Amino acid sequence: MKLVFIASSLAIVWCMRMHRAVRRTYDKELDTFRHYFLIAACFVLSLILNEKFTFQEIFWAFSIYLEAVAILPQLVLLQRSGNVDNLTGQYVFFLGAYRAFYILNWIYRYITEPHFSRWIACVSGIVQTALYADFFYYYFISWKNNAKLQLPA
Repeated sequence: MKLVFIASSLAIVWCMRMHRAVRRTYDKELDTFRHYFLIAACFVLSLILNEKFTFQEIFWAFSIYLEAVAILPQLVLLQRSGNVDNLTGQYVFFLGAYRAFYILNWIYRYITEPHFSRWIACVSGIVQTALYADFFYYYFISWKNNAKLQLPA
């Protein structure tokens, strides 16, 4: 699954950078999210909240925190633009579905493993799922009505 996720992510990045039709849809004026504040906040949080204060654990916590909020710039851009094309909507939907499978894995591991204690991953996963919940609602409504996805401003 990780290889499929990495390969599909690379394919999407390639399309955004190289594919003529997809590349033309980028609007730099709407994409003003200050992602460096998000990265800095995740790093500071990883220094404060980690399971062990070691190099490896701090950067593991940093990657988990960053993964939890990495969708924020995309969601803000989608909200600013006011609509979502089919490709972007499906991409965000499947990212959320990927996270939902992780939650099922954590529940299974919590039940079957005697000492499952990855609380950072669980809390971050819940935060990330909450960020997707609003998008999922509007995605489902547009799919049900067979209309273009319109997010509230």
